[in-house]
Amino acid sequence: MIEFLLSPFEYAFMQNALAVAVISSAVCGMLSSWLVLMGWSLMGEAVAHSVLPGVVLAFILGIPLGAGAFVFGMLAVALIAGLSRTTTMKRDTTIGVVFTSLFALGLVLISATPSQTHLMDLLFGNVLGTSRADLYQVAALAAVTALVLLLKRRDFTLLAFDRTYATAIGLRTGVLTAVLLILLALTTVTALQTLGVILVVAMLVIPGATGFLLARSFATMLLISSSVGAVAAILGVYASYWWGVSTGGAIVLCASGQFVLAYLCSPRHGLAAALRRRRASSHATAVG
Repeated sequence: MIEFLLSPFEYAFMQNALAVAVISSAVCGMLSSWLVLMGWSLMGEAVAHSVLPGVVLAFILGIPLGAGAFVFGMLAVALIAGLSRTTTMKRDTTIGVVFTSLFALGLVLISATPSQTHLMDLLFGNVLGTSRADLYQVAALAAVTALVLLLKRRDFTLLAFDRTYATAIGLRTGVLTAVLLILLALTTVTALQTLGVILVVAMLVIPGATGFLLARSFATMLLISSSVGAVAAILGVYASYWWGVSTGGAIVLCASGQFVLAYLCSPRHGLAAALRRRRASSHATAVG
């Protein structure tokens, strides 16, 4: 058993892969708590997919890929906000228009780029190819994101639960919203190499949804969602090593498995609770 657990980490690339996967998945899980509570899951998907053309352009120009991803993530946020303010369309419509257009632009740029192997890795993730420099970059971005989230967690939480009250007591809700969107872009950049553009949105939603099913307080939800991300990363890296499957896909499936367990066993929000409420309602009807 000990050999099974330790043998993959005789290789430096596996050590880097595990560290990058755990760090990026844990910070995705942390942010996902707020995204789920605020109903921003679609916004997370928009930013995650909209960074693709920025990554491709950065690759072509020879600049850091994270810089291109961050610029286009913020561009997507700005375009969505601008369309929402200047049209009567609903927010989900403007989000759909922006992220599908930018994602399509990224696919066109990939198809027009001679060297496509590295770019395809960014679509689906290639955590086993991460270097020590990649690990340092991911750790730095994740540390910044986690620090801001923890320092401002009370304000962000109040914003998520009651924006009107937050405004009434003097919080600058517009600034807080902008900061959360910036952190969303940073988190997406952090998780790109681990999960790829397509799968990163899953880790921005599933851990928070799992925490929501199980937790009775937001602090507990935050802890659970981060743990779900970290556990999924560990199991996914092991699965990719021993069975040769996609690392990003394995990580997401492990997170999904935890969500299913939470759904089945949650005492308040899951299937067990729904069946209990149905039985109670049937009993009350029969007695009445």
